[in-house]
Parts: sequence; C-alpha cells; structure tokens
Amino acid sequence: MTTFIQLHALTIYPPANLNRDDVGRPKSAVFGGTPRLRISSQSLKRAWRTSDVFQQQLEGNMGQRTQRLGEVIQRHLMDRGHDEAAAQAIAIRVAGIFGKPETGSGKNPTLIRQLAFISPEERQAAIELADRAAAGNAIDKEKAGVLRKADTAVDIAMFGRMLADNPDYNREAAVQVAHAITTHRVVVEDDYYTAVDDLKTSAEDAGAGFVGEAGFGAGVFYLYACVDRDLLVRNLSGDRDLANAGIAALVEAMATVSPKGKQASFASRARASYLMAEKGETAPRTLAAAFLKSTDGSGTQDLLNTSIHALEAARDHFAQAYGDAPDARVMNAAAGEGTLADVIAFARS
Repeated sequence: MTTFIQLHALTIYPPANLNRDDVGRPKSAVFGGTPRLRISSQSLKRAWRTSDVFQQQLEGNMGQRTQRLGEVIQRHLMDRGHDEAAAQAIAIRVAGIFGKPETGSGKNPTLIRQLAFISPEERQAAIELADRAAAGNAIDKEKAGVLRKADTAVDIAMFGRMLADNPDYNREAAVQVAHAITTHRVVVEDDYYTAVDDLKTSAEDAGAGFVGEAGFGAGVFYLYACVDRDLLVRNLSGDRDLANAGIAALVEAMATVSPKGKQASFASRARASYLMAEKGETAPRTLAAAFLKSTDGSGTQDLLNTSIHALEAARDHFAQAYGDAPDARVMNAAAGEGTLADVIAFARS
C-alpha cells in the first residue's frame, strides 16, 4: 500500500497581489458560485523550491530549471583553455541531450528550446562528458549516461519534470499541489496611486509625475498538497532519509513561505494560522468541499475560526461517510495549540 501525506493550511493574507494574471490583477476563480482569490500551484511551488528553507535544508540536493546548461559547459571548457568555437560546438552537442537547440538568426545556439529540470548528478555528468569530448572522444548521446531516471535532486523528485525529446527520463511528480483559494467571497479591488516628482517646482503644475492603478485582494486562503511518500523515495533512488528531509522542508515552506508577487508594494508576508498534516494509506482527498459554501455567509466576521470549523467538520464527515480517516497532527497558531515542529516531526516520521 502507498503512504500518503496530506497537508492542509489556512493562511491569512492582508491586501496583496501575490500571483498576477495576464493584465496584472490578482488571479481569481469562481468556486461554489462565488468569486474567490486564487494562487496558482506553479506560483506556490516556485516560491517554496527557491526559498531559503529549501535551499538551506536541501543544499546540494536541488536541481536547476534552465535553458542555459550549454552556456555553463562552454564557459567551463573555455576556462580550461579550449578555443571558443570548439567549446561552443561541444556545448551544443552535450546540451542537446536535454533538448533541441535554439535555431534562427540572432539565437544563442548553446540554448535549448525548452526549460529542462537538471539534477546535480546530470549537470556533473554533462560537464564530464564535455571534458571527454574536448579530449577527442566521440559523443554518443544514447550511451553518454548523462540523463537519470532517479537521483538526489529533491525538488525534481517532488515536482517532476518533462523532457519532450527524452520522455523515458520524465519524472513523475511525487507531490501534488492544488491552487490555493480563499475560503470566502472576494472581489478584487483597485488601488489608485500616484508618484510625485521630487524635483518639480511650485511654479509648474501641481499634478503627480505618474498615476496608476494596481489590483489587490485579501482573505483566508486554503492550501492543499499531497505527497506520495513511496514515489518520492523511488525518485530519490531509495534514499528515505533524503525523502524525509524533503518532506520536512515542504511542510515548513508551506507554512512560512509566501509567493513574491508585489511584496515591495504590499509586504504581504504571512504564515499559516492553521496547519494540518494527515498520514496514512487511505486514498487522498482535498477538503476544499468545506468551502463550497462561502464562509462569509455564516453570519460571522470571524473568517479564520469559521474556516477552521468548516475544514475539521468536512474531515469528520468524510471519515464517517467512508469509514476511514488518516492519522493527523494539527497546529492552530490562532488558538496557541500545537507547533510547527510537531507537525513536521509527524509528517516525516
């Protein structure tokens, strides 16, 4: 049986624009017939994997998503005294293992067309292959041994990857992350703002140097993620200690790390007010159904406690209906109950 770790968080964001749409307004969704603010799973995962939590706790075990491995290889060879043209030719061939090169006038030929998620082992193997090629050995992409189906890159093991030109080396994500939504109705508002020209004199017009608008919203967000622990271990070549370190980093980041959108304008850094970790072999399920009915329609303005009650009630109702419920550990910062350390220890054990 597969062991699943499910994470549920309620985080309060004051006025913010954490994740923008194509016209710069906060992303939104209609859920239960009412408009909600939304933070995409891509935005959340990017914030978590680039956070200090991941970078420090998983140092040396993080991949890089890039088109520029060829540039790294070319610089490596040139630093060792190889001719620029020869170094570039080798870099193009080695980087081509991860994807087709950019083509066309003005394009950097060492770039690959798509972003590739590259593990530390693959990066090192690619550099070593380039060194062998520079020494006169032929490059056989099929036998190069650069690509890995499992390694020690925790973020790749968690969030997966797709290599369009080498699908045999795609990595199935062991962590599923939902789009976060507010537990209640929210309508995006507009902030009308001006900027003053510090050098404008009183003899000139009294108008501002710049006028603009910025969308924002605020609310209690429900975040959900699910970890397939067994798949995570397989993706990490069977290293259970590293898998547990990754789970610990994920729990901490989910509770403490915010997306970076418009932080300079809103300082909307927040920590989870409520965090629940569940662990067991029962089929995973989101508890978003708790918020199908907007919590602001409950007749109370205490949106956090109303959301906590709705979340816990939904869990109990699912357990009663299906006859099963995974073990759980809760931190309720608003009530001073539990700690993040307790939840992390439970999730990784």
